[in-house]
Amino acid sequence: MTPAIATTLEYLCPTTQRPHTWMYAPPDGQPAENADYVRKSVTIHDARGTATSLEREGYTLRHAPSTLGDFGDKEDIVRHYYPEMAQLALSVSGASEAFVFDHLVRQRQPGMPQAFGRIAGQRPGAAGRVHCDFTATSAQRRLLLELGPRAEQVRRYAILNLWRSIRHPVLDAPLAMCDARTVAARDLIASDIIYPERTGEIYQLLHNPEHAWSYFPAMTRDEVLIFKQFDSATPACHTPHAAFEHPSAPPDAPPRVSIEIRCLLIYA
Repeated sequence: MTPAIATTLEYLCPTTQRPHTWMYAPPDGQPAENADYVRKSVTIHDARGTATSLEREGYTLRHAPSTLGDFGDKEDIVRHYYPEMAQLALSVSGASEAFVFDHLVRQRQPGMPQAFGRIAGQRPGAAGRVHCDFTATSAQRRLLLELGPRAEQVRRYAILNLWRSIRHPVLDAPLAMCDARTVAARDLIASDIIYPERTGEIYQLLHNPEHAWSYFPAMTRDEVLIFKQFDSATPACHTPHAAFEHPSAPPDAPPRVSIEIRCLLIYA
């Protein structure tokens, strides 16, 4: 087990406005964001060798090699990788159905990880601002999009993120996970993420010294980090996360390249 890391993560400052972030050049010269952010000191612990679960901390690591050799083709990802991740999500969660509905390939960019991993004209990079991918509202919207009228019959559903390095072991910009049990409802601030074709709703986080942070050092291509973004039935239903610059990363560490899968789970 490696020593704990003292570093900083970027949190939302308290605000009276509903925060929003434009993911492209905003119209009429508007600022890209309407809120302030602050870097807070945190301690990030090594989670290897520690038993973690989706139902308790909200995240877990699995050895799950993929048969897909190249993640450069979207159709191959959808055809081959989506079914693999759906099966993994079912096996780790105990759900009865899994619907993979989205994926994103990220390429680490030089410098501090960007807020939500976007730099104009480049592939999405490491997302360095503390956030959760879904709120209760946006999770319900996704349920309706996937199931239509059948959504009214669902008693319990959840959304998972399944995250994998697709090249080298992750030595720089690993993903830090916050123990869902240490997140208070007042820490979660619904925020808008504005894309050219739609507006998404996520949670950004206010700092809370009770937040307990961990990561899995040197994740390999055969490992998948699975973490809960919403669960309609359990207290540990939101798992905040953010990439961070590892202070002990070798200067020649290869840039992290990763793929994340978003998956809707239905429980019988």
